[in-house]
Amino acid sequence: MTAVTDEDQGNGTTETGERKEKEARGKDGRWDDGLIARRAAAADARSGDPGTGDSRTEKSSTDRADSPDSAGSPPDEDDVRPQVEAYGPSDGPLPTRLDALRELVGLSRARLDRDTLAEAGRVLDEAAARQRLSSRHTVVAIAGATGSGKSTLFNALSGAQISDTGLRRPTTSQPIACSWTDGAAGLLDRLAIPGRLRRRPHPGPAAFDEALQGLVLVDLPDHDSAATAHRDQVDRVLALVDAVIWVVDPEKYADAALHERYLRPLAGHAEVTFVVLNQIDRLPGEAADLVLDDLRRLLDEDGMALGEHGEPGATVMSLSALTGDGVPELREMVGRFVHDRTAATRRLSADVDAAAARLRPVYVAEGRPGLGERAREEFTDRLAEAVGAAAAGEAAEREWRRNAGRACGTPWLRLWRWYESRGLPGSLDRMGQALAPPEEELTARQRVEQAVRIVADEAADGLPAPWAQAVREAAFSGAKGLPEALDELAAAGGVSAKDPGKAAGASAGAGRGEVKAGRKPVTGPAFGGRPAKPPRPKWWPAAVLAQVSMTLLQVFGGLWLLGQIVGILEPGLVTPALIMLAGVVGGPLVEWSCAAAIRGPARRYGQDAERRLREAAAGCGRARVLDPVSAELVRYREVRERYAAVTEFSTTGQ
Repeated sequence: MTAVTDEDQGNGTTETGERKEKEARGKDGRWDDGLIARRAAAADARSGDPGTGDSRTEKSSTDRADSPDSAGSPPDEDDVRPQVEAYGPSDGPLPTRLDALRELVGLSRARLDRDTLAEAGRVLDEAAARQRLSSRHTVVAIAGATGSGKSTLFNALSGAQISDTGLRRPTTSQPIACSWTDGAAGLLDRLAIPGRLRRRPHPGPAAFDEALQGLVLVDLPDHDSAATAHRDQVDRVLALVDAVIWVVDPEKYADAALHERYLRPLAGHAEVTFVVLNQIDRLPGEAADLVLDDLRRLLDEDGMALGEHGEPGATVMSLSALTGDGVPELREMVGRFVHDRTAATRRLSADVDAAAARLRPVYVAEGRPGLGERAREEFTDRLAEAVGAAAAGEAAEREWRRNAGRACGTPWLRLWRWYESRGLPGSLDRMGQALAPPEEELTARQRVEQAVRIVADEAADGLPAPWAQAVREAAFSGAKGLPEALDELAAAGGVSAKDPGKAAGASAGAGRGEVKAGRKPVTGPAFGGRPAKPPRPKWWPAAVLAQVSMTLLQVFGGLWLLGQIVGILEPGLVTPALIMLAGVVGGPLVEWSCAAAIRGPARRYGQDAERRLREAAAGCGRARVLDPVSAELVRYREVRERYAAVTEFSTTGQ
């Protein structure tokens, strides 16, 4: 599309302008429009390498040569090099937020899918690309629907008939750019605007307006065009520009396509948004104010903050691009906006806010997730129940009492118990020596799995879905082989008397197949197995001696009576009867006294056995389940802190 200058209009034909444009191009297709080309050639000669020259000077000359309207501008030998100032280190919050977002994406790649992080990655790439380019320029796009008058407004702001206007639709098929100063070639290359569509404002008040120096104005195709390529062009450029002027007309200002597809999703970019109600010359009386108020209402419903009463937000105003009513006010607002040179930073900050808002569901948890002391204790209780710690303690206590009964009991009672154990296959001793049936082992395994599932659910409660899944996977992965490790732990229960933590580690290694060759486990309180033989207290020999004495008294008294019955001894029943009665009564009395004396030690021994097995089971569960779960929670807290750093200086409140 060829711009029509005032000189061309004076000659009366656009063919003259096209002929001049062809004559202005050299053999290599580059522009040669007199002063600018000669100044560029002189700069190449001064650089000592006319073949190549400074790449920045070459880009600047191309940027200037693409605008035939600039041929009439006065030469300035000091302005050969482009006025480009790339972004440098900033003390503002944006670099910190971008670094935090970059770290957040890096820490999350192993837990979140690529599609979830795609928008954040795009924002980082676009921010890096924009910060490498000129900070002296502000790229403002003019967007609107078919027939809204955006091209007319574009021409009114630039002071020249750069963009075609008319009744034919669509009039604008490709983005057209108008740059007020040099050095914007990199920005226009980023927007993929070809050189033939890059213009300069017509020499006049608009071109030399000091406030507009650094403005790059882009006229976009219609966002509601029937051509899909036009809509794609709009979406692509809108994602790259620093600010946008939305032009609406009295007929389509409430169009759902505008509000639902653009204004509502870009509500967080209110500070870099202008909404202009055009064609107010068509509205009679106070109708323009009524339509403008309704437009503000719709923008408020879209969630777009309005910059009223000095508050940051979108600028909303009415004008007529055709008659010029309100155009100077818009030019003044845009001039202040460009002169501030913060549009690019505001746009990037809003992009970071939008990316953070999309990532909020995968980073922000409900409540305070984690593993508290109560959850850890309950997990330990369930593992202790699964490993049979209480049963092992009770078995140890019974074994202590059984040994005391064997040592301190009357021989007749011991004989009866021996006979009972030999004669009754289902006796307690045989049941204790038997292995646990398969259904009991299955129940123990199910208890372990249930304990792991419960603690994983409690740790993942309130976490975002990806991190909750990671916590559960860590718990279930660590729980593989845990029942076997607990089984080995129960079998090696006697080793853990002095160092339960070491025994837990050894049993955990045994559960993973790390049992050393030639090392036999010490028999301990296993799943349904017989406890290890408890030590005897020092007073047991005295009790045994007393019980033997009582037995001897019974035997002596009985033999004495027998001798009197058969006539060997002289009759006298009182003395042997008393001796025998003393033995008969003294034996159970000694046994009862021993039973009373061993009650406390037996209970303590059983409790100690239960505690050792419980601590060892807790150590095994902690190493295999709780520690991996805690590691995942620590990782989540790290990314949560990074996410908080991203949203700390949010300008949109998202």
